[in-house]
Amino acid sequence: MLRNGVHGASVSFRKFLDSPSKPTEAMKKLCERWRDTGLFADVCATGCEDGLNFAFEMERSACALFGLVTYGVHMSIYEQMEEEDGRTCIRVWVPTRALTKPTYPRLLDNTVVGGIPSGMSAFESLVKECLEEASVEADVVRKHTRCVGSISYFFRTSKDWLQPERHVYDTLSPPGADPAPFTPRPSDGEVKSFDLVSQDKPLQQLREGLFKPNCSVVIVDLFIRLGYIMPESEPNFMKIMTRLHSSFQYDMW
Repeated sequence: MLRNGVHGASVSFRKFLDSPSKPTEAMKKLCERWRDTGLFADVCATGCEDGLNFAFEMERSACALFGLVTYGVHMSIYEQMEEEDGRTCIRVWVPTRALTKPTYPRLLDNTVVGGIPSGMSAFESLVKECLEEASVEADVVRKHTRCVGSISYFFRTSKDWLQPERHVYDTLSPPGADPAPFTPRPSDGEVKSFDLVSQDKPLQQLREGLFKPNCSVVIVDLFIRLGYIMPESEPNFMKIMTRLHSSFQYDMW
């Protein structure tokens, strides 16, 4: 590792921290002290990857301070319809973040977003977030939601680089189905409102910078997969595709 001119530097735990619970508690105290003293007050909230063979647990908002690859789940709920000229268009549910959110208040989000708690799979994390954040019942998610891939990218903050990775899910409201079960509603206070908007509006909002940064890339991924962003219409298409699937020096921690 090279940082600030130091080659091969590393930090290790003392030998008496010999079980997962002990370094977990040590890291908890360290990160809380940093937070309380304002040393790293602007860390973005992120998620952590599920894994049973772990050395210790860490508060997700502190992971970026240690250069750890972090993980989360993002889901888009949308519906398809046919226009009079025969073209297929979509409408997608886009939430506005609550004014009280400590990060990115008022900006637009993906329909459901959340971190992955320790010991929980990506999909089960999504099921939990759907109910808590958008009032979408678990049986609807389990029946109609599918994983459509993942995106990984470097996001640069004002102080350093973060390395997020997102599991991406789609929920398509079936044609002719009762829309009520697929209609998200604010539940836990993190969302001000949900709006069902036609495909052109999110594209314009992207250009205006109205989406939360990590949600922007998920919206871009959605419109690429559905054929609304194409090489013929986007001169930076290949650059965008490459940057949506960045390669890290390590796969997981």
